[in-house]
Amino acid sequence: MTDSPLEKKPARHEFAPAADAASVRASDADRDRIADILREAMAVGRLDAEEHSERLDAAYAAKTMGELQHLVRDLPEGRPEQPPAPRPAAANHPAPQGSRGAVKDNLVAIFSGSVRKGRYHVPEKINCTAVFGGVEIDLTEAVFEHSHVVINTTAVFGGVSIRVPEHVTLRQKGAGIMGGFDVHTSEASDPDAPVVVVQGAAVFGGVEAKPKRSGRLSDKAEQLRQQWSEGRKKL
Repeated sequence: MTDSPLEKKPARHEFAPAADAASVRASDADRDRIADILREAMAVGRLDAEEHSERLDAAYAAKTMGELQHLVRDLPEGRPEQPPAPRPAAANHPAPQGSRGAVKDNLVAIFSGSVRKGRYHVPEKINCTAVFGGVEIDLTEAVFEHSHVVINTTAVFGGVSIRVPEHVTLRQKGAGIMGGFDVHTSEASDPDAPVVVVQGAAVFGGVEAKPKRSGRLSDKAEQLRQQWSEGRKKL
């Protein structure tokens, strides 16, 4: 028996043409990569403070890869790249910032302020940008799960203040351009102590990083000393 010509045939699937690379939606990682390129360009003098500020604002507002690539097309590091391959489904839900397992943290203060302190799981990389604003990072009560932590700083007519525990090693790879880049470097007595590297640039702004003595530890030690002294008097 032959099929009737009036019998409804299954509809063929029609696929839309693939989008070109410029129209691919940008991710947070893509915006961070462009921000790093802009920061380096300003540090070596390829961009002035005003150009850097304008492009940085545009980078964090960009929706597509084409918009991001346009911001760095005149820089040596801004060569076109293929969009990253999709990650596995399990990786599409990254851990919240500051939670266990986080890889990086981003702090941005543009005409505003941004603070990170308290009980905080320190990621391997912290990006902080202060443009006519202030960023404060206090790691004295934080939990270090990585042996090496890098803090990238960009201060343009703004300030970045960083405090680290006295038991970690603090190093710097930054520069002040008509601004101050003041890192009180120190080496921990424990060779296995975490290493915090503060790098970046301050343009008509300031970056300060230094160890901060933990008062809690000293108070507890004093309390134990007094208890031990009182116990000896009773003997």
